[in-house]
Amino acid sequence: MSPQRTLSATASATINHLLAQEDWARTALRRHNGKLACIDTGHLQVRLRVAADGLLEAGEPDAVPNVTIHVKLADLPLIAQNRDRAFSYVRIEGDAEFANTISQLSKGLRWEPEHDLERLFGPIGATRLAGGARSAVANARATGRRLAENLAEFLVEEQPVLVRPNDVEEFGADVVRLRDDVERAAKRIAKLEQALAQKAAQKPATAVIVAPANAIVQTSAQRGAVIPTTRPSGDTTLDS
Repeated sequence: MSPQRTLSATASATINHLLAQEDWARTALRRHNGKLACIDTGHLQVRLRVAADGLLEAGEPDAVPNVTIHVKLADLPLIAQNRDRAFSYVRIEGDAEFANTISQLSKGLRWEPEHDLERLFGPIGATRLAGGARSAVANARATGRRLAENLAEFLVEEQPVLVRPNDVEEFGADVVRLRDDVERAAKRIAKLEQALAQKAAQKPATAVIVAPANAIVQTSAQRGAVIPTTRPSGDTTLDS
């Protein structure tokens, strides 16, 4: 038997163990008798065919599936952690009605340890053992959560290694505001430079005449006045 066939057989046996305890699930699957579902991770494929009794069996590796569910291996922990949103992590191709039935089964099927423990310890013993196991798991989760909260508080308050999310958001908002202010200031400077350039282009040019150093500059009072010239002969007729 090929590894893919072995994996499909193991998966079908595990799921059938849950289906055997749920009549509604087997009834829903009997409507899709003979259909083949393929779960493709890109590296491995699990092929499951619906039998006439509503249980599953390993599918043929060469058969064309009625529905293919593409899932990434990295998303499997997220799917296991939140089964109600399992199908939000996958991509589905093929029979929509068959895929919807599989989605309902993934949300509704739950392993009840009491059913398996009852065969060994009886109803009362199974209930007590299952309840004790649930309490132990809940206490372990609560203890782990408290330790994580205490460690985070120590790293934020006592030894500031981590930063609070609110502080990060405020810093990001300050950076955005500063960037906007810089852009507005740059636009105002550009407009001011453009206005100054236009004003300088519109102003008429003024000619500046520089007189020679030995030139005689007359004042307005001196213009038109008769400057007498004294000649050795004393004749002033030439001055008029």
